[in-house]
Amino acid sequence: MQVKTKAIVISTLKYQEKSLIVKCFTQSDGLKSYFVRNAFSASRTSQKIAYFQPLTILEIEAVHKNKGTLEHFKEIKIATPFQTIHSDVMKSTVALFLSEMLHHSIHEEEKNEGLFEFLETALDWLDTHEHTANFHLTLLLEATKYLGFYPDVSELDLPYFEMTEGVFSNFHALSSLSEAETELLRRLIALKFDNDHKSFHVSERQVLLKILIDYYSFHLDGFKKPKSVEVLKAVFS
Repeated sequence: MQVKTKAIVISTLKYQEKSLIVKCFTQSDGLKSYFVRNAFSASRTSQKIAYFQPLTILEIEAVHKNKGTLEHFKEIKIATPFQTIHSDVMKSTVALFLSEMLHHSIHEEEKNEGLFEFLETALDWLDTHEHTANFHLTLLLEATKYLGFYPDVSELDLPYFEMTEGVFSNFHALSSLSEAETELLRRLIALKFDNDHKSFHVSERQVLLKILIDYYSFHLDGFKKPKSVEVLKAVFS
């Protein structure tokens, strides 16, 4: 089936000397993997390697055979030309980290238009704003709404957050955050992308990052801690 859709680049894997396997989160069909022959070729007709940087938003035409095998692009172009994400060190590090998180979080080859539109809007915000220190934290938390495990905030004022059930509780279990950690999470839940970038200290962001990665681990089978998390910590330290 031939499709025309937007697609967010999630990961790339070099194949042999000149080719790539590109995993994309598509607006039309969810997660798809594509084989790009001669991606590193100097040929004018080859698809540019620059198209496949982490979280690039593409406009693609492709043939989807939907047989569990690699698909192929017919046409490809940049849908949203980012001005800063891939040139600013902090933003490019965030993009790399988030692409890894999404790689380990999105597994279904099925449409999730809400998640796609959220990510597209969030990335546009990241590209056009300067104060982005909390961006990755807010995005990871908000993404759980579309992945199916956003915290139950009906009893937000209770002192402990229990990770496996995703609820606030009066009782401290083995899988609960401490009162101090729960308060940090409560503050993050209240935060939006355009809130004051000084909402958290560096050390608090590090704690929240660990909480979110652990929370994803509790709720996603086979989830792996991103290798780029240490680079992210270094950049934001």
